[in-house]
Amino acid sequence: MPDSGGSRAQREHIPTSGTGPGADSAPLTPHGDAGALSVDPGAPQVTAPAGLPAAPEPGGLKAARRTGFLVTMVLGGLTALPPLSMDMYLPALPAVTDSLSAPAATIQLTLTACLAGMALGQLVVGPMSDRWGRRRPLLLGMVVYVIATAICALAPSAELLIGFRLLQGLAGAAGIVIARAVVRDLYDGVEMARFFSTLMLISGVAPIIAPLIGGQVMRFTDWRGIFVVLTGVGIVLTLVVWKWLHETLEPGSRHTGGVGEALRTMRGLLADRVFTGYMVTGGLAFAVLFAYISASPFVVQEIYGASPQTFSLLFGLNSIGLIAVGQINGKLLVGRISLDKVLGFGLAVIVLAAVALLLMTTGVFGEVGLVPVAAGLFVLMSAMGVAMPNTNAQALMRTKHAAGSASALLGTSSFLIGAIASPLVGIAGEDTAVPMAVVQVVCAVAAVGCFLGLCRPWQRVGREAGGL
Repeated sequence: MPDSGGSRAQREHIPTSGTGPGADSAPLTPHGDAGALSVDPGAPQVTAPAGLPAAPEPGGLKAARRTGFLVTMVLGGLTALPPLSMDMYLPALPAVTDSLSAPAATIQLTLTACLAGMALGQLVVGPMSDRWGRRRPLLLGMVVYVIATAICALAPSAELLIGFRLLQGLAGAAGIVIARAVVRDLYDGVEMARFFSTLMLISGVAPIIAPLIGGQVMRFTDWRGIFVVLTGVGIVLTLVVWKWLHETLEPGSRHTGGVGEALRTMRGLLADRVFTGYMVTGGLAFAVLFAYISASPFVVQEIYGASPQTFSLLFGLNSIGLIAVGQINGKLLVGRISLDKVLGFGLAVIVLAAVALLLMTTGVFGEVGLVPVAAGLFVLMSAMGVAMPNTNAQALMRTKHAAGSASALLGTSSFLIGAIASPLVGIAGEDTAVPMAVVQVVCAVAAVGCFLGLCRPWQRVGREAGGL
């Protein structure tokens, strides 16, 4: 947890039930740039809860910090669920191909289906959480996730597995979108960027241990056992959410409209050029990441002959790089250097790493082994540690009135773009890594173009500590 004293969890009472403060609430001003969007003049205005007294009693302050810590751990678990669902399954992709007698491109569609489900599910759950609060939609989604994951373990064909993975993604979307919305409920500005980096530390453990767990499960059972383990993880996380994650959106801050208001809210969000710029930039960066996730099992194991355990170790090492850079971002850079400067540097590194991978896979440097390719992937993954948290923070800073809808748009764009990138990396078969590198270069360059063309960071001087 950041210790600068700027978090709402420490400044204010965090609601522990569905009731919020009374009439003493004061309206919040929009966050971010001057001129940040106002989605709908008729939409309910968000109010800030009353703060703690100037000199709170030690017991009250201790309770607030304890609540903040629990929220951090629960949100970390929710954000860890998607990489668990994806990465535990990665070492088993070749085995699933053989077991279900399906081509690699078809089995990669099981990843695409899960991603597409997570993308579409967020469009539904995000506005639901703005209307009914964060807790109830989250619990419902978690229960359905557990059921869908258990069914995946029984799938007798590739087609049914794809369908059940779609349902798993639709339900799992609740954890993704609501976790971001809860962060927006509790934090502002630079503190929000720091909190996203803290979540990256917690959720980043999942990509490290998930392939390792998946590889070890494969030693004792087949790929179906991985879904059995995921079912158990879902049950535990559902119980944790039910017991410890209290409601963070006060009744007075909730939207009362139906589908029409949700659509108007999203249209207003998309009309904000800068918000859309960060959204698309983050989505394209995620596509670079997911091109690696979906192709690396075949690249590392089939092309370079590594075992599932070696692949798991390499994947874990890359995740350590992402976590380490994310913590440098949150602890050392945020608040000292402009978020846009850090984001621009991260995007530039991603482009350079992707170009290097393309040159290696096309034979420009001759025949290269696993070590140079693994080094390029490590640099690429590490740079994601500044790209992903900062695009989310910069986008969410521009809106407080509809954090659920904004979070839904951010997640949906990322997962849809990632879902499109996934089958492209296998379009030339299992014997070449060139499609993976091409997709990464194209998406990385496009992300830089969106950042410069839509966000235009040079036009917003003095927005944050460190300037531009």
